[in-house]
Amino acid sequence: MAEPVTALNGARYEGIATIEDAGPTGMITLRGDLASKEVKAAVKKAVGLDVPGQRAALGGKGTAALWMSPDELLLMCPYDKVAETIATLEAALEGQHFLAVNVSDARTFLRISGAGAREVLAKLCPVDLSPDTFAPGMFRRTRMAQVPAAFWLDEGGTFHLVCFRSVGEYAFNLLKTAALPGGEVGVYG
Repeated sequence: MAEPVTALNGARYEGIATIEDAGPTGMITLRGDLASKEVKAAVKKAVGLDVPGQRAALGGKGTAALWMSPDELLLMCPYDKVAETIATLEAALEGQHFLAVNVSDARTFLRISGAGAREVLAKLCPVDLSPDTFAPGMFRRTRMAQVPAAFWLDEGGTFHLVCFRSVGEYAFNLLKTAALPGGEVGVYG
C-alpha cells in the first residue's frame, strides 16, 4: 500500500511565524442534528470529545471536533484510523439521519506558530485576532485572501488551518509571504 502524501509534502517555512504542513491527518465531515443525544454520544464514542458549541474547537489526544455549521462538524483523527472512526459513527447512528464522509485527502492541514502567528493570519483573514477577542478553543470559517479556510487556536498558542487540497500550495505561499521577516506590523505587540 502506498504511503499517503499531502499536497505540500512536508513543507515548512520559518519567518516571523513558522508555517508547516501538519502531515496526513484524518478528517471526517459529519452532518446531522448536533443537538441530538445520539449524535453527541456518537461523537464521544468516535473521537472521545463532546460536540463543540458554535464557532468552537475541541481537541483531544490526536483528535479534534470542529464546529462547521449548525448541522456539521469536522472530526479529526489519525489518518490510519478514519475507516474505523467512520464505522464507529455509523454503528452509533444506525437509524438516524446523518452523513459521515472521509474528506482527508481533499484537505490541506497547516500549523501557524510562533510570536508572529496572530499577525500573519490577521494580514490575510477578515477576523479580529486580538488576544482579547480570539482565544484558544475559538474556531472560524472565513476567507484567507482568495480562498475559503477554517482555523482555530489551541491552548499552546498554535493556529491550525484547514483548506481545500487544491489550494494548499496557494495557502502555504500566502502564509509564507505574510511571515517574511521585515513584514512585522506590531499590531499585537
